[in-house]
Amino acid sequence: MKKSLVIAMTITVLSLSACNTVNGAGKDMRSAGKAVSEASGENKK
Repeated sequence: MKKSLVIAMTITVLSLSACNTVNGAGKDMRSAGKAVSEASGENKK
């Protein structure tokens, strides 16, 4: 019982940290893409 609880908690923590990492990477890529677009003049209207 105790071992399965520890395993479940470990999986939960790893899943949550992976979601935050992927979310952060997505935000970084979006901001980098925006910076490149602005630098290239693509967003000029």
